[in-house]
Amino acid sequence: MKNSARTITFFLLFILLTALFTSCRSEIKRSEQKRPNIILLLADDQGYGDLGFTGNPVIETPNIDAMARESAIMENFYVSPVCAPTRASLMTGRYNYRTGVTDTYIGRAMMHAGEVTIAEVLRKAGYATGIFGKWHLGDNYPMRPQDQGFDEVLMLRGGGLCQPSDPFENHRRYTNPILFHNGKKIQTHGFCTDVYYDYAIAFIKKSLKEGKPFFAYIPTNAPHGPFHDVPEDLKKYYLSKPNLTSISLEKKPNPDKLAAICAMIANIDQNVGRLFKTLRKLGIEKNTIVIYTSDNGPNTRRYVGNIRGKKGEVTDGGIRNMFFMHWPAVFHGGEKSDVRVAHYDVMPTLLDAAGVPVPDTLHLDGRSFLPLLKGDKTEWPERELFLQWHRGDVPQPYKRFAEVGQDWKLLSMDSARLELYNLQDDPGETHDLISQHQDLARQMEYNYMAWYRNVSSTRPDNYATPRIIAGNDAQLTIVLTRQDWKRDGGKGWGDRGHWLLTVDHTADFDITVEIAEPRPGWHVMLQAGNISREGTMPDSTKLTFPDIRLEKGDIQLTAMVSDKDKIYPRMHVFVTRK
Repeated sequence: MKNSARTITFFLLFILLTALFTSCRSEIKRSEQKRPNIILLLADDQGYGDLGFTGNPVIETPNIDAMARESAIMENFYVSPVCAPTRASLMTGRYNYRTGVTDTYIGRAMMHAGEVTIAEVLRKAGYATGIFGKWHLGDNYPMRPQDQGFDEVLMLRGGGLCQPSDPFENHRRYTNPILFHNGKKIQTHGFCTDVYYDYAIAFIKKSLKEGKPFFAYIPTNAPHGPFHDVPEDLKKYYLSKPNLTSISLEKKPNPDKLAAICAMIANIDQNVGRLFKTLRKLGIEKNTIVIYTSDNGPNTRRYVGNIRGKKGEVTDGGIRNMFFMHWPAVFHGGEKSDVRVAHYDVMPTLLDAAGVPVPDTLHLDGRSFLPLLKGDKTEWPERELFLQWHRGDVPQPYKRFAEVGQDWKLLSMDSARLELYNLQDDPGETHDLISQHQDLARQMEYNYMAWYRNVSSTRPDNYATPRIIAGNDAQLTIVLTRQDWKRDGGKGWGDRGHWLLTVDHTADFDITVEIAEPRPGWHVMLQAGNISREGTMPDSTKLTFPDIRLEKGDIQLTAMVSDKDKIYPRMHVFVTRK
C-alpha cells in the first residue's frame, strides 16, 4: 500500500514538473519571439549628402527618405574614414585598432578570430543570423562570417567585386556576379544589390517559419566603384538630368561617373522599398528594427550638406554619416538626438534594444545610445570619439586622426600640424582656432595620445597581421589573394608578396597557382615554409604542385609567376588539405 502511494506521488510530481518545464519552455519561446528582429543596412562609400532626406538636389531616394521620416535619428553619427575599420567596429563594439583591422587591403583588413561579434552574441540569445553582401574582415578560416557567428552567408570576397580577391571568371561584373553562399561558389543572376536583398528576404521568411527572431546584416558593395556595370535604366535617367553635375565639388565633374553613382544609390533605395513592403506583408514591420547607415564619406568630392570632406579624410564629410533607426513599436518617427556617437556604439545599442545583456567577458568601447533616441532621462557622460586610419602595418601617431567632442574637434591629416574646430559654431570646419585655444588643444592632444597608447597595447604585438589557418576541417581549401598578402614589392596591391599561415596539423596539401590570363611558359616559384617548388605555366591558367607536406605551426607562403624581369601579379593560390 505504501509503495502504491509512493508511486502515485512520484507520478503526480512528474506530471507537475513536466508541466512546469513545458510552461517555462513556452514562456522562453514567447519571450524570444517578442524580441525585435534586427536588420542592419550598410551602404558602401555613400556620403551623408547622398539622400533626398539630407538635401541632395539630384539623387532621388523616396523609400529611404520615408524610412528616415518614420525613424529615430542620430544627427551626429561617426564612422571611420574607410570601410573595413568601420565594419570591424560595427561588428564588435570596439575600436578597430583593437581588432587587427587597420586598413582595407594587403593583409590589414583581417579581423582577429578572438573578437566577439554581435552575430555571435545574438545567435547565443536565440537569433537566426545572416549576412548578405560585403564582409571585408577576412576571406579564410577562422575570419569568415560563418566563423564569426553568422548562420547564413552570401558574400563577396575581399573589399569588393572587381578587386583582386574576386574570382577571375567573374570578369569584373556587378551584374550576375559570382558570390559565395555558405562557403560554396555560386553563379547569381541580377545586379549585385538586388541579389543581396533577394537572399536576405528569403532568410527573413525562413527565420519566421522557424519561429526565431533574426539579425540580417545587408552590407552592399554599392555605390563603391568601379562604375562601369550599373543598372542602365537608372544611369540613363540620371544622365538626362540637367543638374546632374551640380552635386559634384570637383573642378571637372565626370557626368558618366556621377550618373553611375546615382544609379547605384537609387537601386539601393528601390531595394529598401522592397524590403519594407516584405516586412509589412509578413506583418512584422512594427517589431523589426531597421537601421540605415554607411561606412564612410562619399567616394568622390560631392555634396555633403554643410560639412566638408570625403572618403579617406577626417573632416566631418569623411567620417560623419546618416543613422536612421526605424522601429515603429518604440519610435513614432521624428525623435532626434544631436549627441555625437560612433559606429562602436551600435553593437551595445542593438543588444540593449534586443534585451540581450553584454557578456561579462567582453570589453566594449561603445555604449548604448538607445536611451537618447527614446528620450529617456539618462546620464550621458562627456566623452570624446577617436577615429584614425592609416596605410601600412603600424599606425603613426597623429596621422589621419580625429578626436571629436560634443563641441570641439581636434584633427590632423598629415601629422605635420594639428587643427582645432568648434563644431557647434563651424560645422564646415573652415576656421582653425588652435592658436586661440592652445590649452584646450594640448588637453585634447594628451587625451588622444592616452587613447592611442591604450588601443595599441590591446594584445601583445598589437599590430601583427592575423594569420590564416590552413588545413582545418572547417575549410579544407583556403584561397590566398593579394587582398591578404604582405606586400614585398610594387605599389598599391603590389606585384610581390607573401602570406602568413598557421598549419592546423601536419598533413599533405595540393597547392594550385591560378592566374587571370594564360602565360604559357612563364616560370612559377612556390615557397611554403622550408619547401620549395618550381614549375612552368601550361597553356591553361593553373599549375598544381601536389603532395606538399606541411608541418603543424606557423609558416610563410610565397608564390610568383614571372618571365625574365616581368612579374604577373594577378594570381590566386589555393591550398588544399588532402
